Amino acid sequence: MADEQQGDQQAVGPSAAGWRATVEEQYRKIKENAEAYPYVWASYVVVYGGFGLWMAYRWRKLRRTEDRVRVLQERLRELVRAEEESAAASASSSSAAAEKATGVPPAAVSADKAPPVADKAPQ
Repeated sequence: MADEQQGDQQAVGPSAAGWRATVEEQYRKIKENAEAYPYVWASYVVVYGGFGLWMAYRWRKLRRTEDRVRVLQERLRELVRAEEESAAASASSSSAAAEKATGVPPAAVSADKAPPVADKAPQ
């Protein structure tokens, strides 16, 4: 059992050391290349840095637009809700008033009226 644990530790140890050595070697190569060709690396920084800044700007602008749209949608929902409530309140109060005045339910009164003709022009 102890031999298996030591074998596992040895297997993990060299691979971790190998990975670290590989990363350090790649870093050293990139550093040497950057020191040898500074203008190329500066152009990369300018181009890709500018592209990154532009993307960040557009992302932020998109998020702000979405926030404004959410606020406007909520306002519209509130207006529609208030309008529906006022329409329902006025309809119920007008039907109650019509019933009190005539003694006949509003459905019977509206059935006596002739439907408006849509093809005639208003005078």
